[in-house]
Amino acid sequence: MIAGFKQLDRILRGEATRLSSLTRGSIDVTAGGLFLVIFLLGALNGACMGCFALIRTWNGPNHHDGLMQMLASMGKVPALFLLTLVVTFPSLYVFNALVGSRLTILSLLRLIVAAMSVMLAVLASFGTIVAFFSFTTTSYPFMLLLNVVVFAISGVLGVVFLLQTLRRLASIIRAEDMGVMNVGAAGQPAGLDPRSDQAPAGAEEYAPHDSVRSTVQPPPIPGALDAMEGRILGSNVKAVFRIWMIVFATVGAQMSWVLRPFIGNPNQPFTLFRPRQSSFFEGVVHALTQLIGRW
Repeated sequence: MIAGFKQLDRILRGEATRLSSLTRGSIDVTAGGLFLVIFLLGALNGACMGCFALIRTWNGPNHHDGLMQMLASMGKVPALFLLTLVVTFPSLYVFNALVGSRLTILSLLRLIVAAMSVMLAVLASFGTIVAFFSFTTTSYPFMLLLNVVVFAISGVLGVVFLLQTLRRLASIIRAEDMGVMNVGAAGQPAGLDPRSDQAPAGAEEYAPHDSVRSTVQPPPIPGALDAMEGRILGSNVKAVFRIWMIVFATVGAQMSWVLRPFIGNPNQPFTLFRPRQSSFFEGVVHALTQLIGRW
């Protein structure tokens, strides 16, 4: 477990996605350790989401419903991400193959699991905010919309991480095809500053000449979400992955609707799953209408 959180820390700091760490054409993390991290962070966020039902029913006749809702949410949040991964991973692999990527199934799985760990880390960091509003508001529609916003922010950041890592992997492949990046004995690309993620331009090596090396300031170390300069991915490649991002977001949203409730309506008895009706997007519009109607 500790090793998994150390890997997450390397991902968040950008250490696992620097060019010097991607020279083997894959992100250097283990999917197994990150799966445990995803489960624990998801359970933490689920507990914070379930606080609303727990607090609202604590002094009522159905006080056990709030506790049951919290426990259910702790299992549902990790299940939401893992089931979304199962549904969308085949399409990602096909899209990845269509654009000519050399990533293997295992490498692609590691990459998307790393992206999901970023989503869950952001989601868990918002947990205290969700718990705070659970204590300070009685509006169920507001709590629904607040969590939709929190999940949306987490999803966007995770997808940005995925795209930027793909861009860096593409820069390595292009450099290898041009014969300007060779992995040295130390495991770092020859001709590339290990502290930088800038791709080599043209057929020239990135590293400055020895005579001017001492006068050139090294570029700042990029973070996990920093974009690389230059046109690394073609417009068609970007379009394909943007389409997949829309697919991922749509599947994740509807999956959350299938697994609802996550927060628990204090005016309704506890139920593990609600009947399948309507859709996620109709539910959001309905909650927004209810919230506006109270003003």
